Formats: sequence, structure tokens, C-alpha cells
Amino acid sequence: MGGLFGVVSKDDCVSDLFYGTDYHSHLGTSRGGLAVLNGEGYTRHIHDISTAQFRSKFEDDIQHMHGHSGIGVISDFESQPLIIGSHLGPYAIVTVGAIKNADALASRAFKKRTTHFSEMSGGGINPTELFATLINQEATFEEGILAAQEAIEGSCTLLLLTQQGVYAARDRFGRTPLAIGRKDGAFAVTFETAALPNLGYALDRFLGPGEIVRITADGAEQKAPPGDELRICSFLWVYYGFPASSYEGINVEVVRNRCGAALAAGDDQDIDFVAGIPDSGTGHAIGYANAAKIPYARPFVKYTPTWPRSFMPQNQDMRELVARMKLIPIVDFIQGKKLLFCEDSIVRGTQLRDTIQQFYDYGAQEVHMRPACPPLVYGCEFLNFSRSKTVMDLAARRAIRELEGDGDDELRAYTDASTPQYATMVDRIRQRLSLTTLKYQKLDDLVKAIGLPKTKLCTYCWDGCQGCQQSDKK
Repeated sequence: MGGLFGVVSKDDCVSDLFYGTDYHSHLGTSRGGLAVLNGEGYTRHIHDISTAQFRSKFEDDIQHMHGHSGIGVISDFESQPLIIGSHLGPYAIVTVGAIKNADALASRAFKKRTTHFSEMSGGGINPTELFATLINQEATFEEGILAAQEAIEGSCTLLLLTQQGVYAARDRFGRTPLAIGRKDGAFAVTFETAALPNLGYALDRFLGPGEIVRITADGAEQKAPPGDELRICSFLWVYYGFPASSYEGINVEVVRNRCGAALAAGDDQDIDFVAGIPDSGTGHAIGYANAAKIPYARPFVKYTPTWPRSFMPQNQDMRELVARMKLIPIVDFIQGKKLLFCEDSIVRGTQLRDTIQQFYDYGAQEVHMRPACPPLVYGCEFLNFSRSKTVMDLAARRAIRELEGDGDDELRAYTDASTPQYATMVDRIRQRLSLTTLKYQKLDDLVKAIGLPKTKLCTYCWDGCQGCQQSDKK
């Protein structure tokens, strides 16, 4: 996914920028970067954070950085920020999102014979640089941002650090969030509102879909109004978002508690304890336990001192090893017990299958699973949602392929919890994971737990819809 933070202050901004960016470490695992602007120009640092925390990599750098404005990013993919020279003047840029038609846009730019791109590892084009190239084709920053947003397929929320302040622009359909914070003498812009309170900022407002503002130490000036269509990613509340953050004024942990309560409604399973797969499953499990009036317990705990949440290698074998090393069992809460676990979702299921087997190895009598969202049937077309290289990595799609073959004509039936196809798919996943029972969250209950109309939510990965009613066939 990725996260970003920016600040403009009448005083030096580096401390706020450092800690504000660090509060986004749960959103990315590859690169971290900071850029500040002062009278001497731009200072930038980028580090690999795939094997160490953001904070440890930048503690020395910030001793030599100073300035009144800056931007930072945690990236799950490319190196950022980039320093760009253009006819608009020099600027630094950070982005969050995914450009799905990058090759086509790059080819179009190459035809002008005045464009070149730096290479990423593997020979790909840095999408942040591509977005900057699109901006540079227009007469002003706001015109460039609007034109670039129209050109891309996917999404892009961004910050530009310029001599005139920080330009902040939310994705055209608001798939990812952006909020403004304020305190005396400074304004900040952030993906996660959780970054604001400990730095002394009060939440000022959320940017609307496609809205562009220019932030200075005196305020935020609107440069382009928000659009009418909001399709914010529902998975922010289910998994990606930090519990203390809010999007569209709706707190993440509150939604997770409501999701758990919805899972408990009508579920009369005879169990000893309710538990959550840490970290994001915990809020769902607390909601379930409180609603069902069943004790909440921690049959295993995560070892965080050397295995931070954000550290997850790109290599599949290493991911599975790290996932196993992070979780330490508490045998007293496992042996001879009937356990029910809430999880944010089942994506591939490979790591989850190993975790479930661990419980049986330590003497669990039964293991029940209650994911907080419906089965993931479609691959995300709008964000860098997961590390899966193909949609067929998804546990639900593997089950459908086993039942239907390679065709995908019948996918719609598998997204409807009332159909026999859905029931058969879920049971196939249950068998593969060796679960006693498996019951997914219903989409209507998830939408209700979030509290926004379904037309304002992207639920594409579950039902193939983005911003549409449950009955729509888009």
C-alpha cells in the first residue's frame, strides 16, 4: 500500500516530519524517504527498510536536515521521494497508489522524443516519476495533477514539495485517504490521522475525492474542489488502517469491533475462547467476544521487538518463516480447548494454514475461523493490494478453479452468500485449512459496520463492484 506525510511550519519541521512519517510504517515494507526544503534547496534521504525499521534508518539523517517544509513516504515498492526539475520549477514528489496503465502512458510519452525515465530494479518505470512526467506537461501544478489523474488507470494520492508550499492531492475517486491537521504555526497533511495527536495537531478536515490543496504555514488553500464520486477502499477499515486512525470521520477500531459483533450475531458455536490473529484480527475478535459474551484470550502472542509488524520480506519462503517466528503459542490456552479465531481476511491462506496446524499440534480440540470480510474473489485493480502475482493465488479463486476449471464465467455466483456455489467454495477452503468451521462476514454486514453507503465504497475484491449497489452487475 504505502503511506505519506507532509508538513509546513513557521519553525523547523524536521522532527514532526520524521515522527509523522514513521507513524505510517505499518503501510509499507520496502522503502522509506524524506525530503525537506530550505534556503539552500532540497535535501533528500531514501533507505531500504525491508530488514529494519524506518526510525532506525533515519535517526542519523535527521540530525543534518533542516527546513520549514517537508514530505515523507513509506513505500511498498519504489524509491521515493523524487526531486524533479521542470518548467514549473523544482519540486519533490511522493505518491501512494498504483498506475495500472503505466506501460501505455510511458509509450505515449516516448513518442514525444523528449522524455526519459530512470530504471527501477528489474527495469520497470518508477510510477512516481511517470506521474511527475504527466504533471510537467501542463502549465500549472494543479492543471498537471488533474490531467495526470484523468490519464491514469488505478489510483494516485500525492504530495508535492514546492517553493510555494506543499500541494496535496487525493486520488480522483478517493480510494486512499488524505487529511489535514493543524496546530499553532504549522499545518500537516497525512494518510493516517493517527499520526496527528502525539505531534500536537488537531484534525482539521478530510480532503474529498480528487481535491487539491496548497498547504502553507498559514493554512490550506483549495486549488481544485472535490469530485462527486467517492469509492474509498473498504479494506482500509478491515486490515490496512491503523486502529487509532479515522477515514471519512469513521474510526478503524470502532468498525472492527462492529465487524466482530456482526460475525457473532446468530453464531451459536460452542467454544471456550475467542481470539484474534494479531494485529488486525484483534479488534474484530474483541467485538465478537463482547457481543457473544464469550471470554477473549490470546492463545499466542506476537514477538515484536525484532519482528515489527511492517517487516515482511518479498520472498514467499521467507515470509512464511517470518510469520511463523513472530507468533509464540501459549499452550495453556490451546491444549484441549475449542478456539474461535477472528481474522481480518483470508488472502492466500498459506501462512494461516500453518498457524492452524500449530494449534492442533499443541492440542487444540477444535479450531473455528471467522474472517471479518467476504471471500476475496477478484484481484484489486486500483491499489497495490497484495503481493500476489496472480489472482489465482487467492484462496477463493483456487477453490473456484478446483470446482469450475479455468473459466471464470461463474464468478458472480461465488460472491453471493445465498448460493450453493458459495457454500461449496467456502467448504473447500475450510477443508484446505483444516478448520472445524469457517464462516465469512456477509458483505451487507461489512458495509453496515463501516457506516458509509455502498455507493461510496469500493468492494471490488469481494463482488466485482466499485461504488455500486449490491444488486448492480458492473
